[in-house]
Amino acid sequence: MKIRRVLAALGLLCCLALLTGCHGSRERSVFEIPESFDESRDYDITFWAKNDTNKTQVKIYEQAVADFEELYPNIHVTIRFYTDYSKIYNDVITNISTNTTPNVCITYPDHIATYLTGEDVMVPLDDLLTDRSYGLGGEKVRFNAPKKDEIVPQFLRELSIGGHTYGLPYMRSTEALYVNKDLLEKLGYSVPEQVTWDWVWEVAEAALAKGPDGNYLANGQKVMIPFIVYSTDNMMIQLTKQKGSGYSTAAGDILLFNDDTREILYTIAEHAATKAFSTFKISSYPGNFLNAGQCVMALDSTGGSTWIGTHAPLMDISPDKVVDFETVVLPVPQLDPEHPYMISQGPSVCVFNKDDPQEVLASWLFAQYLMTDKVQIAYSETEGYVPVTLTAQSAPEYLDYLSRAGEDYNEHYEVKIAASKLLLANIDHTFITPVFNGSSSLRSAASQLVENVAKSVRRKEKVDDAYMDKLYDDVISLYRLDQIGGTAVTGKAELGPLPKTAQILLKGLGTAWVLIGAYALWTFVIRKKK
Repeated sequence: MKIRRVLAALGLLCCLALLTGCHGSRERSVFEIPESFDESRDYDITFWAKNDTNKTQVKIYEQAVADFEELYPNIHVTIRFYTDYSKIYNDVITNISTNTTPNVCITYPDHIATYLTGEDVMVPLDDLLTDRSYGLGGEKVRFNAPKKDEIVPQFLRELSIGGHTYGLPYMRSTEALYVNKDLLEKLGYSVPEQVTWDWVWEVAEAALAKGPDGNYLANGQKVMIPFIVYSTDNMMIQLTKQKGSGYSTAAGDILLFNDDTREILYTIAEHAATKAFSTFKISSYPGNFLNAGQCVMALDSTGGSTWIGTHAPLMDISPDKVVDFETVVLPVPQLDPEHPYMISQGPSVCVFNKDDPQEVLASWLFAQYLMTDKVQIAYSETEGYVPVTLTAQSAPEYLDYLSRAGEDYNEHYEVKIAASKLLLANIDHTFITPVFNGSSSLRSAASQLVENVAKSVRRKEKVDDAYMDKLYDDVISLYRLDQIGGTAVTGKAELGPLPKTAQILLKGLGTAWVLIGAYALWTFVIRKKK
């Protein structure tokens, strides 16, 4: 009887503990906001930022730090600059394991979703956003910060992951179609009121016509790549949205590998085979070909507008190769112009959790400072970004900036301001992709599908259903999408490893059942002997 009681108690304890462990895997600790900021102490916080080798952006960050430290002399901010978001992402992942993450970081929502797989790595900002004292525009904040409802709602929603807000939008951009109007008209076309994919493919194929000398008729050169796409992931994502087919769900279901995606890929294969279409990874940066008169249309971010056009302030080709042409900035091509969709993208700011709540509060104050009009407007003027706050977008100085397009080829570069205006006019048509642990891999997979098909047809490989079947399997395996959940087509997002408590409990349950089995066997043997 004693053994039975012990085994029953052990089983009960294991079950209760298992429930506790599972509950802990769903609930995350909430950051407790200090009642007041301790100004008697000094704080050293680190800020990891991307500047894309843009010296003006570096100066804006440095000025922001200097102005912030003047307001808070006891908070010292050290900036670490990166030239690539992926390097920031990789360093954060590496530093999570050693508990040496930065305090504040410029990153993307997809990356934040992966950071969240670490235990209490990120600070949920829900309470901080609205705290009366230290929230956005709080009473005890020493600068004029926007309130929560003064951030563009669509942009703030992008940082909602698992029901909590884990970041602030910093800048936003979208995709745009950059067109060499001179070449377009030479081909006999005019700028349409609404750009469709059918129109883009028609123009691209028409641009391949050659003269008797072997040069292309449109530009008189031996090189012509009519249509080049920089971000093939965004191309595929926008096409699936426009088509109304699946990409993924908020729950982490992967829907990309379907028949509609195949249809998209077959169309891409058709035009890649004629070399009317190419990508950045295959050919090189689209702006280089556009500026050399060797491309009619390029699909690129509005944030890349300072690299495109005859007088672009940033350029990778020598001046003697640049041709004179008029650049037109258009919305991305649509399948249904009556229901347009264009992706919303851009860097965000997140705050990492630390053992000291006062240090976290100091970090939050700096992150909040990046939302002020002064920083928002200054940074947005460096590229084709737009401020993420309604206060900055409506500020007289920003409206003045937009009105002075074409006054010079730097601060008021016409193509750059046209790109910003494009997004401002289409915010209601923008969309985002669901964010979950694995969404970054899915985005890479979407790009890989396009790149592989384009490369295959150039190699004269046969692209048919058998090819597509293998392509799907290969890409699923390459990005381990089958590990995100049950299947790669409808799999659930990976929630990360079980908590240690749950692992211990499962082992305990296993041990309990072994003991129960041993006891049953023992009693059976005793009874047989009797």
